[in-house]
Amino acid sequence: MIIEIKEWLKEAAGYIRVSLTNELSVSQKSGRKDLVTNIDEETQLFFIKKINERYPQDRILAEEKGFDTIDSFAGRVWIIDPIDGTMNFVMEQENFCIMIAVYEEGIGQLGFIYDVMKDELYWGGKNSGVFLNDRKLTPPKDLPLSQGLIGMNAYMYKKNIYSAGEIGNRSMGIRVSGCAGVELIAMLKGNHIGYISNLSPWDYAAGLVLLNEFGFKYSNIEGKPLAFDKREYFLAATPAAYNEIQENFIHE
Repeated sequence: MIIEIKEWLKEAAGYIRVSLTNELSVSQKSGRKDLVTNIDEETQLFFIKKINERYPQDRILAEEKGFDTIDSFAGRVWIIDPIDGTMNFVMEQENFCIMIAVYEEGIGQLGFIYDVMKDELYWGGKNSGVFLNDRKLTPPKDLPLSQGLIGMNAYMYKKNIYSAGEIGNRSMGIRVSGCAGVELIAMLKGNHIGYISNLSPWDYAAGLVLLNEFGFKYSNIEGKPLAFDKREYFLAATPAAYNEIQENFIHE
């Protein structure tokens, strides 16, 4: 399965890169800053067809075209974000990712975050570690909030939602990429000690598999398990930073 998924990702990424030389069809979902393109939809359809052909009994949860809800996490479920960071894809033509996760009975088994333009695939599985392409990575240091950068949702920081502004000020600084995949990669690399945002399941499902392997802590912002059925405030961090955030800012 791992080899198959890697092949699918490479094929989809090649198509996406070529698409950047053509005119995109861009439309709005909930507003002018919530975009979807024909490439988002076509990439998702590509993965769905591959899964249906190879694993017809599996369920699929994905961002576009009516796949954004699921009736059960029983059995095997694929969670897909065909282009995470669509605004970046449209406006910058970089800093976007493809993300795929495989869950069985609600437990993450495989996670893939592919930075398309850098050709960097971060992937791993339960009890097997985390890899960058073919190189196995070592877990980052368990740094406290005051010693690291933290990825942040810009609106949450500006409005100090759940003390996001205060948390950012306690850290070494905030970074805003506009792409959950890029932020999660920064944690896996040890460049960031945490990430606070407002995410849907396809934004975090793949990343959770990899964060688990490196011992990061994560939950909704209030410390409860993520629901996997709606957009919600998300917190992931090194254990030291996570505990500090929960104790000093969220539950103070």
